[in-house]
Amino acid sequence: MKIIDHCGCFPTGRHYPGIAHLIRVRVEGLADEFDPDVAWIDQPIAFLDTETTGTDARVDRIIEVGIVIGVAGTITAKHSWLINPGIPIPQESTDVHGISDDQVADKPAFAEVAADIVNAFRNALPAAYNAEFDRAFLHTELQRAGYHDDNPPPAVRQKVSWLDPLVLARELYKGKGESRALGAVAERLGISLQNAHRATDDAQAALQILYAFADDPRIPKTYAALLQEQRRLQRLQLEAQRFWRK
Repeated sequence: MKIIDHCGCFPTGRHYPGIAHLIRVRVEGLADEFDPDVAWIDQPIAFLDTETTGTDARVDRIIEVGIVIGVAGTITAKHSWLINPGIPIPQESTDVHGISDDQVADKPAFAEVAADIVNAFRNALPAAYNAEFDRAFLHTELQRAGYHDDNPPPAVRQKVSWLDPLVLARELYKGKGESRALGAVAERLGISLQNAHRATDDAQAALQILYAFADDPRIPKTYAALLQEQRRLQRLQLEAQRFWRK
């Protein structure tokens, strides 16, 4: 990411007001169809949550998909699919989300509903709580299914970054010794999450958390600024995690 001073100043310290309006910050990962300078809260946002047979997208499979769409603080649509993964669901996974082999035995394979899932993302910014997890599973399942789209929505494009309120929660609650888990953050903000670890309920709570964060003065207001700040925080958090492992 190349960052250029927004104020119209160069390293010499001199100010050039005549070209200040031409200088922009180039942010990687933006979805081209959305105005980077418009408030992100006013854009359609599609929150994904998945329930899976395990934690490794390379070998485990999706068994439930939930997508919740919001615009300007209001939920406008909910989508949910139970999916037959084609492999047994380990008991330790069932213990988390409560989904058993019997519940998905007559459900479609991912490939059968892949187009419907992708269509739910159209014309929306992609988002998820701990986005790398859900994004990896979605993209791996689409690849496994041989899915192709001549005009893929932002969620399916590799170079588009996802909004992730977990990154923001780690910063906002830094040093307070408080859990950043979805359920804990939702409870702290007074957001109801009655069916935790079910995809649609988790996706809705995550969307509401992001909307709640919009009121915090530390959270940027425009799409580009929010994504830029999220990427900066992610780098700092990854560096801190590497330090902890030493």
